[in-house]
Amino acid sequence: MIQESARTGIVQKDKETVALIPEIKFGMMTPDDLEKIAAVSRKYEIPVIKITSAQRIALVGVKPEHVEAIWEELGMEPGHGLGTGLNYIKACPGEAVCRLGQRDSLGMAERIYDVVKPMGIESKIKFGVSGCPLACGEGIIRDIGIFGKKSTGWTIQIGGNSGLNARLGEVLAKDLDDDQLIDVVTKLMTYYKENMKAKERMYRFVPRMGGVEAIRQALGLE
Repeated sequence: MIQESARTGIVQKDKETVALIPEIKFGMMTPDDLEKIAAVSRKYEIPVIKITSAQRIALVGVKPEHVEAIWEELGMEPGHGLGTGLNYIKACPGEAVCRLGQRDSLGMAERIYDVVKPMGIESKIKFGVSGCPLACGEGIIRDIGIFGKKSTGWTIQIGGNSGLNARLGEVLAKDLDDDQLIDVVTKLMTYYKENMKAKERMYRFVPRMGGVEAIRQALGLE
C-alpha cells in the first residue's frame, strides 16, 4: 500500500499511481523550473500535468518507483498538498505587473510565508493575498484573506472557507501598513496555535472563540 505524504505523493483513483506537487510559492516560476518539469514529464511518461487551485503544478499518474528520481531531477521541494500546516499562500500579481495592482501582494506573500511556515501550526491553513480590493487571491474564502489599497493600506479577514461548510471571512483589522500587517498576522497565528483544537480550521475556530470581535480584543487590536 502506498503511504501518502507530500514527498511520496497523493494516491490516485487507480490506487497504483500518485500525484506529485512541487512547491511553487505564490505561482512564481523560472524558465529552468518549467524546463525541468517538462523534462521529467516526458522521461517518465507522466500522463497528466495540471495547474492546481493553489497556483502549483501537479504531476498526476506518477509510478511510485519513479518518485525519488523525479524529485532528484526536479531539484524542487514537495508542496504541502495534503495534511496539516501551511497549505499554501495564493497571491495575485499585485503592483508588480497588474495595471490594477495597488500593493505588492507578491512581496507581502513572501513575508507572510517566512513568518508562518516556521511556526509549524498543526492545522491546514490557506492564505489569499491580493494587491487591490478586487481580491483575485480569493482571500474572502480562505482561512486568512488579505487585500490592499494604495491610499489606506492592508485589510485582513479571517474565517473564510470554500468547502462544504462555506463561509465568508470577516474583517479583523484594516488600514495597516506593511509592518503592522505582519505584526497582526504573527499575533493571530500565535493565538491560533495556542488555542486551537487538533486540526481545527479557522472557519470553526473563529465562532468557537466568540467571533471576530472577541479575537480582536484578545490580540489587542481594539
